Amino acid sequence: MVLDDSALDILFRGARTKWEFTEEPITDDELRALYDLVKMGPTSANSCPGRFVFIRTAEGKEKLKPALSAGNLEKTMAAPVTVIVAQDALFYTQLPKLYPPADAKGWFSGNPDLAEETAFRNSTLQGAYLIMAARAMGIDCGPMSGFDKTIVNRAFFSQNSWKANFLINLGHAKPGEHPFPRLPKLDFDEAAIFA
Repeated sequence: MVLDDSALDILFRGARTKWEFTEEPITDDELRALYDLVKMGPTSANSCPGRFVFIRTAEGKEKLKPALSAGNLEKTMAAPVTVIVAQDALFYTQLPKLYPPADAKGWFSGNPDLAEETAFRNSTLQGAYLIMAARAMGIDCGPMSGFDKTIVNRAFFSQNSWKANFLINLGHAKPGEHPFPRLPKLDFDEAAIFA
C-alpha cells in the first residue's frame, strides 16, 4: 500500500509548524489514540524509551512556564496541549516485557553510556512519530526547543527516571495564511549521497 499525494501533503509537503491555535480542546480520547499510533513506531530492540507528559491544565502550564524561553512563552501558554517528550533513563527495566527474544536488559543495565544514547535517540524518534501521527489525525503541531531542561526535569520528573528531550504544542491552528513562506530545504545533492 502506498499513500496518495493528498496524504503525503498532510504529513509532509503541506504541513507547517504552527504557533497559534484555536481554543478547541484536544480530548483524552484523542490523546490516547495519538499515543496508540506513536507506540507502534519502531525503536531499537523495541526499547520504547519515550515518555510523554500531556500538559493541558492551568496548573501544569504554570509548572512549565519558568522553563520556557521568552520566544516560546506566549504560544505555549495559549496552546491547548503541550507535550513534554521525555526519555526514561531506566527504559531497559521494561525490556523483559518489550523484547522477550533475548536478555536485552543486560545490554544496557551495565552500560550507562549506551543506555543514555539509546534512550535519547529512540525517544527523539518517538517524538517525531508523535508529530506525524498528530498530523495524520488532523492535529497541528509546534515542536520546539527553547526551554530549560533542568527546570522541566525538576518540576515534572523529580520522582522518576524520566528526562526532558523536547516540547511539542498541539492544537487546531487558527485559520489563515502562515506568517511567512516556507523556509528553504536542502536539495538531495546537498544532503545525501549514494555509496
